[in-house]
Amino acid sequence: MDFDHPPPDPLPVFRTWLEEAGALDLPNPNAMTLATADADGRPSARTVLLKGLDARGAVFYSNSRSRKGRELAANPRAALLFHWDALARQIRIEGSVTQVSDEESDAYYASRPRESRLGAWASDQSQPVDARKTLLARLDEARERFAGADVPRPPHWHGYRLAFERIEFWEGRDFRIHDRVVYEREGDAWRTMRLFP
Repeated sequence: MDFDHPPPDPLPVFRTWLEEAGALDLPNPNAMTLATADADGRPSARTVLLKGLDARGAVFYSNSRSRKGRELAANPRAALLFHWDALARQIRIEGSVTQVSDEESDAYYASRPRESRLGAWASDQSQPVDARKTLLARLDEARERFAGADVPRPPHWHGYRLAFERIEFWEGRDFRIHDRVVYEREGDAWRTMRLFP
């Protein structure tokens, strides 16, 4: 990327950096930190996996009753961070979050392994549980419930799309004289700024 003359659209650079991270044989090159905040502004962060990417934003999936789901319902803005240490690169993204369509959620859910789909029914994500055996018993109950049948998407399991409102590309350089450029959405176009490291 030419940080002095960044391209007008950040998405091709984003895709290239993801592909280059994927070529490194990392366990989860699509892993990203998702930061949310509750209605009082108290932040929390966790790692989720990127499952969709287009001009509308970045997509991940979760139980809407989880802590992240509850926080996104109360405060539908979030931030994402991709960090690939082996490439000395990171991408920071900020924007509003909406649920994807039921059709998109259904299609992705159907592509998951059966055991993962059963796990979505068994787990009250982010809620207290007394022991692992309780979770495993719930998983057995889900297996019995859907024995010999398709496992439908639970009504509380959705995709979320974080809109690209601000995207920053960072590349490490010697002696911490790093390169940074930020894209900020202005209507249908992007405004770019180079930043001091």
